[in-house]
Amino acid sequence: MAITPLDIANMALGVLDEAPIDSLDQDVKAARLLNLHFDLTREAELTKHAWVFAILAAAVAGSETDSGAGTLNFAYELPVDCLRPLPLTHNGEPDGVPIAWRQEAGLIYSDQSGPRLIRYIANLTDPNDWDALFTEVLVAALAIKIAHPLTHKAGMIDIARGAYDRALDAAFQSNAIQRGGRFSTTSWAIQRGGFVR
Repeated sequence: MAITPLDIANMALGVLDEAPIDSLDQDVKAARLLNLHFDLTREAELTKHAWVFAILAAAVAGSETDSGAGTLNFAYELPVDCLRPLPLTHNGEPDGVPIAWRQEAGLIYSDQSGPRLIRYIANLTDPNDWDALFTEVLVAALAIKIAHPLTHKAGMIDIARGAYDRALDAAFQSNAIQRGGRFSTTSWAIQRGGFVR
């Protein structure tokens, strides 16, 4: 079933026990608040964690900068949909040997010549491309943002924060978020009765 930004906005209103809206462009306070916060909150929540569904990779040709300022003399332009790069490795894989790098604006500087495989968190805007657990996190994050200005009830902020914490915990437990450059199998192994070395 296709999901829309309006569906997500109405789910956020549901967390706050508020009436649904007909459109994000509707001239009512709830719609104005949701329209104001939707895109920025989506980008922020994507950026905060390495959501597995949002990790893309691109082979990027580098160029030598000859700047003489240190050892990071190869520059790579980040893909236009990149919200944040993931740590660089020799082979581009999450469990590869890390290499030195830094980011400045839309460029990555490294001590390794290209082309380089860069893994990054992509700015995915279509809700149908998202993991359901990310959608739950975004719904709760939106509810937190609009709770006080919409309801003027401090208790609603706590309700929204509780929903956010539960959604984020579920995402970590389900390995929907990559940890430390590698997938975490600890919780899965314990749940299936295995053991971790």
